[in-house]
Amino acid sequence: MNLEGALGQLLALAVALLGAPLLSGWVSQCRAWLQNRRAPPLAMPFRTLHKLFWKESVVAHGASPMFRIAPYVVFACMALACMIVPMLSTNLPLAPAADAIALVGLFGVARLFISLAAMDIGTAFGSLGARREMLVGFLAEPAFLMVLFTASLISSSTSLATTVSALAHREFAILPSLAFAGLAFTMVSLAENARVPVDNPATHLELTMIHEALILEYSGRHLALMEWAASLKLFAYSCAGLAIFFPWGIAEARDHAALLWALPALVAKLAVGGFVLALIETILAKMRVFRVPEFLAAAFLLGVLALLVHLLLGA
Repeated sequence: MNLEGALGQLLALAVALLGAPLLSGWVSQCRAWLQNRRAPPLAMPFRTLHKLFWKESVVAHGASPMFRIAPYVVFACMALACMIVPMLSTNLPLAPAADAIALVGLFGVARLFISLAAMDIGTAFGSLGARREMLVGFLAEPAFLMVLFTASLISSSTSLATTVSALAHREFAILPSLAFAGLAFTMVSLAENARVPVDNPATHLELTMIHEALILEYSGRHLALMEWAASLKLFAYSCAGLAIFFPWGIAEARDHAALLWALPALVAKLAVGGFVLALIETILAKMRVFRVPEFLAAAFLLGVLALLVHLLLGA
């Protein structure tokens, strides 16, 4: 591992840790503006995290060690996922060992721990949220893999850094396979990050919530880590989508001049993406839980179509 690559990896981690709460705050601001409401401050997620870290964590007497270590495992998985995704540069020391399949595996490990922790206390809402979370993950992961396989076939590699480099050097063209994959990725991203129409992050209605039911029993620093991990997951998905479908602006290895413009380009793309996400959540209504499998089945079908279009037409 060279020094330049290690510094770039640490810079990407720092950008993710600071940028993830800001992205969540930006989406909340855009939603408030679009709904003609008074918008919260952009730094509101940081204030919430600061308040939670200083509060005492209350743990049930019957909680096992799984309940206590789950927030740290989930946060570590999301932080590592952000380090895998090439958001600023393709010069990532972890790129040869961690590819697109490893990224899906990290999301799966985090889902497993947060679901087990939700069931550990034995409350009805925690078990309900865990079952729904596993159902969403069971249906979303194959669709996400189809999207990643489509991009990997274009670049002949499952490494995200190689995929980004190959797509960035192609002539600008709207490929039918990437168009189908983009729609599938958008649907999967909404489901995996508990956004409308699959879930509403702003509600605490017990019979409809998914993500909030998983962390209902957490408090203090444990809840802060869970909330921060949720922001990191949204940031990782956003950066992965931008890297695959809008790879322009990401610096190549040892391209110091391009690296200076990589961060402003990332901020601009995330600002536009956050506004589009808020627009989607404003236009669409939350669907019933029983319609979620149909929604994710459509995403999987679009991912398969993207793969078949590339294999049959080469476009």
